[in-house]
Amino acid sequence: MSPGVEHALAAMVCIGLADLLYKQAAAQGVRPIHFLMVQGVFFTPAIVLCAWASDVLTFAPAFAWGMAAGFFIYIALYNFAASLASGAVSIVAPIFRLNFVLTAAFAIAFLGEPLTPNKTFGLALALLAVWLLLGGTPAPNEGRAPLARVLLATLAIAACNLCYKFGVAAGVPPVTMLVGQASVFFPMTLAAVWLNERTLRVPNIAWRHPPWAALFLFLGFPLLLESLRRGEASVLIPIGQMGFIVTAAAGMLLLREPLTPRKLAGLTAAAGALMLLARG
Repeated sequence: MSPGVEHALAAMVCIGLADLLYKQAAAQGVRPIHFLMVQGVFFTPAIVLCAWASDVLTFAPAFAWGMAAGFFIYIALYNFAASLASGAVSIVAPIFRLNFVLTAAFAIAFLGEPLTPNKTFGLALALLAVWLLLGGTPAPNEGRAPLARVLLATLAIAACNLCYKFGVAAGVPPVTMLVGQASVFFPMTLAAVWLNERTLRVPNIAWRHPPWAALFLFLGFPLLLESLRRGEASVLIPIGQMGFIVTAAAGMLLLREPLTPRKLAGLTAAAGALMLLARG
């Protein structure tokens, strides 16, 4: 098993549960700008306090990689949350989390990570999973807006993942990277709400799910970054982003989304990709 896989698997579960909360909030009519602002209200002080208590908060030039990650992750999460407002979580979340295909390709091309047979077949299975899941989207009542948004979110989160890898490779502690991320992400959430509504007040319902999403991401992001400190991005990012297996299963079991043969085939292909990539 490749170094860092255990951390990446734990991150996968946490990120998958956070995705489910995004869907539940969207189903209740919570606007993405409200969700992300409330999430930032809880995540930002928690990660700053964690960095201060751990005595790992540094402001070296590589801290800028965390700040860049904050910009890209806001673009990604905003469009992901918006796509969930009218798209099925068992389709939207897998497409979003399969951004690792792009990340792995960039890591192999620009970071010099080897392209092994396991990676080759794993990425091929991942692409097959995308095709199978896209085959069920958009549904007649959904239109193409959710698809366009989730594809933009996928590109943005792939860029964020590369910032993570560059940052930890430069020696930035994972928690410090996340402070850099929060230093850009949280002001962007505040600006989005203010520019749209000229107030920072949010509906009461917007306080229900984001605190829990912040908790799962507070656990998941450091685990993912720690895995990247130990091993290859082309192996560990795919595992960490496979949280859609958790999300899609919960969406079908708890939210009663239909399980079609094509969805099942897509999720099976994604699981096969996970097993191959974990072996490097």
